[in-house]
Amino acid sequence: MSETDHYFTAAPASADERRHTTVRLAGREVDIEVAPGIFSPGGLDKGTAVLLDEAAAPPPDGTFLDLGCGWGPVALTLALRSPAATVWALDVNERALDLTRRNAAALGLGGVHAATADGIPDDVRFDLVWSNPPIRVGKAVLHGLLGRWLPRLAPGGVAHLVVQKNLGSDSLQRWVEAELAMPCTRLATSKGFRVLEVRPR
Repeated sequence: MSETDHYFTAAPASADERRHTTVRLAGREVDIEVAPGIFSPGGLDKGTAVLLDEAAAPPPDGTFLDLGCGWGPVALTLALRSPAATVWALDVNERALDLTRRNAAALGLGGVHAATADGIPDDVRFDLVWSNPPIRVGKAVLHGLLGRWLPRLAPGGVAHLVVQKNLGSDSLQRWVEAELAMPCTRLATSKGFRVLEVRPR
């Protein structure tokens, strides 16, 4: 990835060199496609692995959101565990969205819909939001992202966010409670990460 090419770039400049790898999702080994120019291009990153291990099992159906989907590990896991659910996979990176679509199709997961923010209808509310949010975009962008999507939790819904302890998980927890007026508790701590649980107001 070049110095100007970040995973939160809409159109990565790095070569689109696809490759296949095997990862464990939802208790099974699956073959997925990855590429440079996206978040965690080598496979499953540590933070997402902690989120998938620590978050409670998703409900059998409903409308879910993977906020910052990358190549799709969270969206794919949600769809594998809850085949009747509608899973929105959101990212700004078009290459990541294409990989998520291709990985979902290869696994026969028709409930996964990969889109940019503008591709998700304004009236959609989410029963579940799982995210390894893009902390490195800076606080202003991060807060704007969470401030847009966390309030779209449906009544009775829940969000789980995984954040590295040394990258501001505790301050983010305080921000969600103070600025969004949403209850935010620490669900788990593992391998240098915290999993935060956010509930609707």
